[in-house]
Amino acid sequence: MIAYCGLDCEKCEAFIATSKNDDGLRAKVAKHWTETYNVPVKSEDINCTGCLSDGVKVYYCDQICEVRKCARNRMVKHCGLCDSFPCYKLEEIFKLAPNAREVLNSLRLQG
Repeated sequence: MIAYCGLDCEKCEAFIATSKNDDGLRAKVAKHWTETYNVPVKSEDINCTGCLSDGVKVYYCDQICEVRKCARNRMVKHCGLCDSFPCYKLEEIFKLAPNAREVLNSLRLQG
């Protein structure tokens, strides 16, 4: 359940809330994201089955995430396999989640 960018979807509260069908956690995540990112997020928006899945995703991941769009366009399994790795888009994620770089480097070595 590693996203294109190296984040672990199974650790994401939106994924957890969806997996457990936990409306209380959805409300908590919506409140936290609204306050943190200064954008209105409703609890019903907190549904995600993971970056690589064909299922539902939170709006940001589905519609806005430039890393996901790029990886899908380049048809790579993850960004570690991209010829442009690491790119400026990933560097922004690595600032917030440095372990994502380590994950992608590890996956890159595995092929």
